[in-house]
Amino acid sequence: MIQGNRAISRSLITSAKTLSYTIADPTLAEMGKNLKEAMKMLEDSQRRTEEENGKKLLSGDIPGPLQGRIQNIGEQGHIALLGHSLGAYISTLDKEKLRKLTTRILSDTTLWLCRIFRYENGCAYFHEEEREGLAKICRLAIHSRYEDFVVDGFNVLYNKTPVIYLSAAARPGLGQYLCNQLGLPFPCLCRVPCNTMFGSQHQMDVAFLEKLIKDDIERGKLPLLLVANAGTAAVGHTDKIGRLKELCEQYGIWLHVKGVNLATLALGYVSSSVLAATKCDSMTLTPGPWLGLPAVPAVTLYKHDDPALTLVAGLTSNKPTDKLRALPLWLSLQYLGLDGIVERIKHACQLSQRLQESLKKVNHVKILVEDELSSPVVVFRFFQELPGSDPGLNAIPAPNMAPSAVSQERHSCDSLNRWLGEQLKQLVPASGLTVMDLEVEGTCVRFSPLTTAAVLGTRGEDVDQLVACIQSQLPVLTCTLQLREEFKQEVMGTAGLLYVDDPNWPGIGVVRYEHANDDKSSLKSDPEGEKIHAGLLKKLNELESDLTFKMGPEYKSMKSCIYIGMASDDIDVSELVETIAVTAREIEENSRLLENMTEVVRKGIQEAQVQLQKANEERLLEEGVLRQIPVVGSVLNWFSPVQASQKGRTFNLTAGSLESTEHTYVYKVQGSGVTPPQTPSGARTKQRLPGQKPFKRSLRGSDAVSETSSVSHIEDLEKIEHLSGGQDASEANSPERHPGVPTPPEAEQTGALQDRAQRLEDDCPQMRKPRSTDLRFTQPVNSHL
Repeated sequence: MIQGNRAISRSLITSAKTLSYTIADPTLAEMGKNLKEAMKMLEDSQRRTEEENGKKLLSGDIPGPLQGRIQNIGEQGHIALLGHSLGAYISTLDKEKLRKLTTRILSDTTLWLCRIFRYENGCAYFHEEEREGLAKICRLAIHSRYEDFVVDGFNVLYNKTPVIYLSAAARPGLGQYLCNQLGLPFPCLCRVPCNTMFGSQHQMDVAFLEKLIKDDIERGKLPLLLVANAGTAAVGHTDKIGRLKELCEQYGIWLHVKGVNLATLALGYVSSSVLAATKCDSMTLTPGPWLGLPAVPAVTLYKHDDPALTLVAGLTSNKPTDKLRALPLWLSLQYLGLDGIVERIKHACQLSQRLQESLKKVNHVKILVEDELSSPVVVFRFFQELPGSDPGLNAIPAPNMAPSAVSQERHSCDSLNRWLGEQLKQLVPASGLTVMDLEVEGTCVRFSPLTTAAVLGTRGEDVDQLVACIQSQLPVLTCTLQLREEFKQEVMGTAGLLYVDDPNWPGIGVVRYEHANDDKSSLKSDPEGEKIHAGLLKKLNELESDLTFKMGPEYKSMKSCIYIGMASDDIDVSELVETIAVTAREIEENSRLLENMTEVVRKGIQEAQVQLQKANEERLLEEGVLRQIPVVGSVLNWFSPVQASQKGRTFNLTAGSLESTEHTYVYKVQGSGVTPPQTPSGARTKQRLPGQKPFKRSLRGSDAVSETSSVSHIEDLEKIEHLSGGQDASEANSPERHPGVPTPPEAEQTGALQDRAQRLEDDCPQMRKPRSTDLRFTQPVNSHL
């Protein structure tokens, strides 16, 4: 905090020096000198306080919402901020001195901006809102074309309606803002389409514009103003300003140019399309973002010879306080100097060119602004080549390709590009990337260092890191895109699963399990389905696979679904879908079993009571009535004991029935002959190599086997051979087992190892070695002798 105060003090001293050196008035020079001394005293006092106490301002003394929110704006940023407070101080001067000072500040700033950006003999209007300057220019054009507008007002406009032409690539909401500021109806706006057959899809169609102008003139309307772009808000394309200027001169239309590419007018080399903007009637500049200057106003440069009309339009003002808007920019321009201004703009353009050249070498990345020279904007997107596309044209779909295939490719890539942009923003925050949706191209990622590099401090190393991150994410994107269609087909071919087409999900896909009571026609939330999907999500996450699973509502309804994330490796989609289906079915069956347990137990108890009562009646008939009398029964039992067999009973909760325990005793003696009740079948377990995660495809037929796995396979084969020999010997000397007697555990283990050995031989033929024993455990030959 103390270092920040010192920076502010240095900025104030610099401002004081600027005032004292550039102002000839003795009073103002003395004011600058006093300001310099006061700031020096403040800095010395702060230094002494720090040395004596040795205390620093703790972050706990700053309110929570304000902690960590101050950006490192540099000394030139402090000068721009202090320009506002200095302007408030200057406004307290007497009127004559204030008038002289504000006139000097306004004229100096206007002259410097016109010379830096090659706009000779222009005037300047400083405004806080970027669109405000264009609204003032429209008002000036109305006063210039309608001489009686001051007297008759809007009656003049009613007789001959003005028309303002905007490009289809203009910033959204610009036309509505102009109509609201000017009090014009929306039919006064004319949207000019961009090129559809030739040229860039973001450049204004000049031929179509001329046709619109002629049609408006025939209808009795007045073509008033045309807004051209030198760097569109979306992708940075520049209109054909030279041809537009000729068209405007032919029909007497005011030409206004705006866009980020106007910053390149300060460089030594400027493209011809941007250089033509110096001949326009007005242009809007935003030097604050270009130079990294906070709280600096935007500037509208214009050419007009009538001061009275500019005053009526609001472009000029007689109030000295309005002229002080230029003070922060006046101070910042002097601090940076011409070399500093050019260096910052040049650095931003170099960053864009560096990224563009690097992305040209990266596969599956399409650049949208390749035809623009020295453009400080780079817009790119991930794409996948389609069948019938031309790889030499960045995989642009061929004309004979079906529209459904093109639409499917775009929707598939839009969510992936949105995910890519968010990942890159987190990995390289200094890049200042933005994710945007274009009407034709879809979702894209924009790199515009001219508006972010000065504030974020973007360097060439950040661009290299950005390219490296893009290359590291491409395998994930391509693999996910390739598995999407396979996942869709597998889900659609699996009973009980419903494929959900969610265009906003960047992963493999979205699936929903349809339980028995699922109402397919309803779009409301389903509590039973939500419970099943919650259990399914828990089971899938417990598998510890490389995939991420999430649960959320369906894209077009409130029903729960399972969202499967990005895939970084080749995934066995069939196993994944089968696991989801079987696991969801098990959860539904278990849930249904628990819900019906109360009713099953109640009915089972009633049936058990009936069977027990029936058994007591049979015992009474067998023993007789006399044996139930206490004394007589004891005597009879002593002389003639009853040989009745006692039958045990057990209550099966799964079946809800009373069963005899006779099978239990038989099982303990020689093994059970009754098949226990079946439990819900689990998913097919796939044999995996050690360390292999679920849902990974096996490398069948591949020779790329690691040394560790090879040793493990050989040891398994040797173990199987050893068990094979012992088992064959025991089978040769032992009698044939009874069919009802269960197989010993050793035989089951040997059978499992036998199956594993067969799979190892199929997957890795090179691991097979000669053996003297047969791994199929057939009876040895010597047993027949």
